Amino acid sequence: MSSPAAGKNTVLTAGFAQMPKGTPLHEAYALVGCVLIIDVEQERIVDAGFTFLMDTTSSFLADLVRGMSVANGAGEIQKAIQERFLAPGQGAVLQAVRAAVDRYLEHKKTPPT
Repeated sequence: MSSPAAGKNTVLTAGFAQMPKGTPLHEAYALVGCVLIIDVEQERIVDAGFTFLMDTTSSFLADLVRGMSVANGAGEIQKAIQERFLAPGQGAVLQAVRAAVDRYLEHKKTPPT
């Protein structure tokens, strides 16, 4: 049985960014990944996942971005992360989110073949 997030009105996009060198996070994960599932009709995030050692961190970030709009870019999402995700690697998370949203917006501009 498929997930509602995998419906025909959704797309999956991903972005990655390098963790800061010289930090324990870089030793564990050189990159942070952000996967967003976006409802293309509403242009809202219906689900999200992040690569982190602790499930709590990934769950917190996913809960934070779920339901947010990507119609005008990543600004609203980045503001929420800056205000509420006060942990090492915040910059990498912001960059990965921006890359995922930018990838979606670029795809949206591309005419179907």
